[in-house]
Amino acid sequence: MSSILIREIKHDKWGRCVSLSNGSVELLATLEYGPRIIHLSSQGGNNLFFEDSDSEITQGGDAFAPVGGGSWNIYGGHRLWTSPERIPRTTYPDNEPVAWERIGDFAIVLRSAQERWNQITKEIEVQLDPSGTGIKVVHRVTNNGAWPITFAPWALSVMGAGGRAVVPMTGSNNGLLPNRRFILWPYNRLNDSRISFTESELVVDQGEGPSPYKFGSDNEAGWAAYSNHGDTFIKSYEPVVGGTYPDFGVSFELYTNSLMLELETLGELQEVESGHTVEHVESWQVVKGLELRKIALNDAVALLQPYVRK
Repeated sequence: MSSILIREIKHDKWGRCVSLSNGSVELLATLEYGPRIIHLSSQGGNNLFFEDSDSEITQGGDAFAPVGGGSWNIYGGHRLWTSPERIPRTTYPDNEPVAWERIGDFAIVLRSAQERWNQITKEIEVQLDPSGTGIKVVHRVTNNGAWPITFAPWALSVMGAGGRAVVPMTGSNNGLLPNRRFILWPYNRLNDSRISFTESELVVDQGEGPSPYKFGSDNEAGWAAYSNHGDTFIKSYEPVVGGTYPDFGVSFELYTNSLMLELETLGELQEVESGHTVEHVESWQVVKGLELRKIALNDAVALLQPYVRK
């Protein structure tokens, strides 16, 4: 069994961070702001997550003036939001320090300061497999306000440039009735060359395009993958078939632009009472040496199948 190393470090780019490794995978979580996981790789490998060290993606301006100003920065990595998306509620400037604690031998918890005008707190728990590449990520959002609020927990993994995403697109066999949703955003171009379909998956090659591109789907299979730098990241979750979700009822969304690509899963949309917490769970794995880029689409899908749940 590999030993798990959890320690606080000073990173030259991100400042105070928590480092986790078990000999197979490495993670880095920021403590200066967040909560977010800024680095994920196989042991000694390249970061699969996007890092915006030059602050190319920010959200600020007049929308934030009534609530104290400031700017939201993507920073990169994996973050926790609430849906449906609305500025400035969603893009709260999460620029304050994050508290953390170790849970047993294999896990840590990252806790944000309370968002002042949203009156919520966010928490990400990271549980590392002691001997493999599996990672359980538990997202929690607590309503600290005096009245109920309605939202869905929203987990966004921001992947680095140049990779390939694979998302299952099949649904239940409903005979003559429709069996899936495919939701598009206003800025999409239907002829975007980065987007391709196989018989059962949608494949997105991150890169330059005519505009950003975003879609949502039911994703009843409950997984998505992204391959880059010779490794492949797979995240899975438990969608509720027929559940209540934002954005026309989809539990999965993918967004890409010229800099990065996001794999996004959502919990159900619900009214959360004062003092209550909602939870959304993902399972991650990093498959070292599984390269899905720049090969035939059907070959990429076939190589991925042994690692995803049926």
